[in-house]
Formats: sequence, structure tokens, C-alpha cells
Amino acid sequence: MAESAARRRGRPAATWPIHAILIVAAFVMVVPFVWQILTMFKTTPEATRIPPTVLPESFTPHAFATFFSTTPFWSMFAVSTGALVMRVAGQLAIASLAGYAFARIRFRGREPLFGLFVAMLMVPSQLFLIGQYGLVRDLGLLDTLPALAIPGMFSAFGTFLMRQAFLTMPKDYEEAARLDGANAFQVFWHVMLPMARPMLAALAVLTGLYSWNDLLWPLIVSPSGENRPLPVGLAGLQGQFGTDYPTLMAGAFVCSIPLVIVFLVLQRQFFAGIASSGLKG
Repeated sequence: MAESAARRRGRPAATWPIHAILIVAAFVMVVPFVWQILTMFKTTPEATRIPPTVLPESFTPHAFATFFSTTPFWSMFAVSTGALVMRVAGQLAIASLAGYAFARIRFRGREPLFGLFVAMLMVPSQLFLIGQYGLVRDLGLLDTLPALAIPGMFSAFGTFLMRQAFLTMPKDYEEAARLDGANAFQVFWHVMLPMARPMLAALAVLTGLYSWNDLLWPLIVSPSGENRPLPVGLAGLQGQFGTDYPTLMAGAFVCSIPLVIVFLVLQRQFFAGIASSGLKG
């Protein structure tokens, strides 16, 4: 009895307040998505009615037909997909090489240079727009698909994540490969990079999310309207004197499906990579 009483005294405090807070937070996060789905099946007068109505009077899919008829979905989808693939592939290659160099290769000025990389995280990305636009224009890449992807291939945040991943790996595998005669690149490619797959998956998801939702940069580098991705098409649905909210919600729902599928496929590797980076919590 004494032992059981001691165990009860050693138990942590009740966790119901934490669960209550989490339930409220989850409800707040889910409500906008539920409202979006309900709005998709409303008519425009229903969506703009005051006071608002929660449920549509009759579930009608007219918003989807209007979205596909007014927006060149498939051409914009191809542009978004191409830019995403190029940006993700380039960033994974550059960030993994840079992260491995900062984590495992000793060279003069390594720490100050990495400190400069980290300092760039505090600089708003909008400050680089003029310089990036000048480079893209001088290279003759305006209104092209590479113009959407090339600036996003470099990421100080991605380099930081990959450096953290390589720092957590034991050196025994690396030393064993060097004893077998492997050079620095062979050690990176055949030993270290396969061990960093969870972090690569996490970086791929984060980069893909940013690329898919990017709006400002495509508007700048595609002044003629060619090679514009889906976010630009969604922004075009917002009129100056009125907005067809059911069509806009239907378009946003359709455009979010590919990202949801990618996340569901890579969710296990994504959470494993974030946990191994020390950024959890």
C-alpha cells in the first residue's frame, strides 16, 4: 500500500488542461477548411449572404465547372509541377553538398561562413527580389520555366537542416569508408547521403510547399503572362468589384490536392527528419 501510494504521489499532474487546449487549437485550425468545403457547394449569393449561412441550401458542383472553364488549369498545373521538380531537385543537391561540407569538411573560415548563412535567415526574402530579377533578366530567362525555379534552389535554411542531419551521424561509418579507399565524394554519396534520407524528405516537402504556393516571384519574372503557375490563376479569380467565392474555394481545394498527396506519401520520413534535426517541439 505504501509503495502504491508513493507511486501515486510520483505521478505527474493531470494532463486534461493540455488536452483541452489542444482540442480547442485543433478546432480553430479545422474550422477554416470545413468552411472552405461548405462554400464550394454554395451559390455566390449564399456565400456573400449576411448573416452567413453555414450549410448550402443545395449542394451543387457548379463552382468546379466555373473554375475549370475560366482558368487554364492544366497548363498552369504543368508549370507549377515543372518549377516544383526543378526547385526541389536543385535545392536537395545544393543544400546536401553544402551541409556536408559545413558538417564534415574542415576548411579555413568554415564557422564564420556558416554564421553568415544563418544570418541570412533573418533577412526578408523580398530584399533579394531586385537582385534576382536583374540576374534572371541578364541571363535572358524572363517568361521561362527555369526563371521560376533557379532562385529557389539556394536556401540557407535547407543548408542548416542538412548540416544538422550530418552532424548527428556517427563518424565510424565515414572513417570505415575512408579506410576502404573511398574519397570525400564517395563517402558523401554512398555512405552519408543514404543515411540522411529522412531529412531529405523533410526538406523536399518544405521546399515543395513553398514552390507550389509562391505568388510574388512568378508575377515578377513572367510579365507577359506566360509560364505562370496555379497561385497566379487563383489570384486572378479575385475581382476588383466582386469575387466568386465558391469558385475561388473550389480552385484552392483542387490546387491543394497534389500537396496533400505528396505529404501523405512522405509524412513518415518528414517527421523523422524534423525530429532528427533537433527542431521538434
